[in-house]
Amino acid sequence: MGAVTTMSEATSPLPLLGRAVAAGGAAGLATGLFSLLLAEPLMDRAIVLEEARSAAEEHGAAADAVAHHEELFSRSAQHFGLVVTAVIAGLALGVLFAVAYALVHRRTGYLVRAWPRALAFCAAAFVAVSLLPALRYPAAPPGVGDAATVANRQSLWLAAVVIGVLGMLLARQVYVRLAGRPDPVRHGAVFLTGTATLAVLFLLPGNPDEVPVPATLLWDFRVVSLGSHLLLWVVFAAVFGGLGLRAARRSGAVQDLAVGGLPVAPVR
Repeated sequence: MGAVTTMSEATSPLPLLGRAVAAGGAAGLATGLFSLLLAEPLMDRAIVLEEARSAAEEHGAAADAVAHHEELFSRSAQHFGLVVTAVIAGLALGVLFAVAYALVHRRTGYLVRAWPRALAFCAAAFVAVSLLPALRYPAAPPGVGDAATVANRQSLWLAAVVIGVLGMLLARQVYVRLAGRPDPVRHGAVFLTGTATLAVLFLLPGNPDEVPVPATLLWDFRVVSLGSHLLLWVVFAAVFGGLGLRAARRSGAVQDLAVGGLPVAPVR
């Protein structure tokens, strides 16, 4: 029975999906609360500045439109919606993460080296879908930019994410192919692959819109935005890796564990 349980835990995608969804929900909640506390005040300032700029450009007509504009939802409802949306996005991210993780580690099992693999996978995901696209297309506060270019900006950002993901997949292939080489060679090759990916990103067109907000506000918003992405993947890695390690302990899939540097017998 123990062997059956171990095989099921290590190879079945359903427990993997459950761990990834739980990690996504926790990461989404943490990110939503982080954005609520730090990003929302910056968004409010950016919205006020954008409305004032529009009113000044359009004179009386725009001023009347701004003055008589009524929000469909109160700010408290929008704040609640922000957290709920972040949790839902985290759950969806968990599903996508589980699929990607299963494809990469299908041959070796899902509980082998659960903790370091979770950290490495989430670090690669952060670089691919958060860091590299943000270096090419830094975040801008909502309401800033021409509404007519929204689709174009979204397409450019999506293209950056695709290039980032392909770059990380290529870096992994390079690392695997150089398995017999010294670590400095392998790490250097991965670094060069990441650098080449960033260079390809900068071949994409630039942001079509100006961002007419004070430089300090823009910088703060971009730092907070990137920080929320970092928090997302840190929490995801911690929860997903922790749950995977617990499942490995429970099923007996981990053969060597270390506590304080001393090996202990696996849990049966």
